[in-house]
Amino acid sequence: MIVKPASERDGETVQLSESERKESKRRVGLRAAVVFETVRREGEQELERPMAALAFSGLAAGLSMGFSLIATGVIRASLPDTPWRALIENFGYTLGFLIVVLGRQQLFTENTVTAVLPFLDHTDARTFGRVARLWGVVLVTNLAGAFLVAFALAHTAAFSPTVKAAFLSIGLQTLSHGFSVVLVKGIFAGWLIALMVWLLPAAENSRVSVILIVTYIVGAAGLSHVVAGSVEGLYAVVSGAASWPAYLAGFLLPVLIGNSIGGVLLVSMINYGQVATESDEPRPTLH
Repeated sequence: MIVKPASERDGETVQLSESERKESKRRVGLRAAVVFETVRREGEQELERPMAALAFSGLAAGLSMGFSLIATGVIRASLPDTPWRALIENFGYTLGFLIVVLGRQQLFTENTVTAVLPFLDHTDARTFGRVARLWGVVLVTNLAGAFLVAFALAHTAAFSPTVKAAFLSIGLQTLSHGFSVVLVKGIFAGWLIALMVWLLPAAENSRVSVILIVTYIVGAAGLSHVVAGSVEGLYAVVSGAASWPAYLAGFLLPVLIGNSIGGVLLVSMINYGQVATESDEPRPTLH
């Protein structure tokens, strides 16, 4: 006799018809193991991609993240300087993330989950090398795209002086925090963006809502994201209002460390732990 798992048996209070049983099963949320395997397989696909494909995808993501600064700056320039302005303008911050995630472009902070899960699942030197290759290519090309779009915004007349002044104020604000503050802000931002990646497989038709909510909070809370923040900080640098050391040592280094801690330790490893523990439980047996 086949013994069904407890999760597939009717409860004591009600008995369901076969169609009702199927409907209730359909409505049960995905198990953590299913989410893990979905994200892990996406990671495996990314690790197998040629370096040139990763580079172009990473460059596209860096350029696309420029739209977060553009949208935020345009909204800021149109609003009075009031305490509630940040609550409105940060809807613009979500635009770059929407383009990158829905367009399947390579963003470094997403890869703190997708690329790491295959390594946690199969820890060997070859997989580690593939993860390091992906991280290196994506990070460099993300930052190259961020620099190009920041340079174009600063040195062309595509936007009015009022909007460009808003871009500059955002960039200077990004570079105004100390090393430790950016580090902590980066941890929270990396944590949230990695959680967004973890949530997407179960989101189905709500993917846009998940991206909007999570990235809006990152922007509204003033958290530090290595690529979106680099567009902002680099705009200040190429405009001559900030120095390269202020960007490299005061922002890029701490935010890179913080985003990596938030994504790898607080999302990838913890969620791997719950799935690995669950996989050790005994399976139902046949009698």
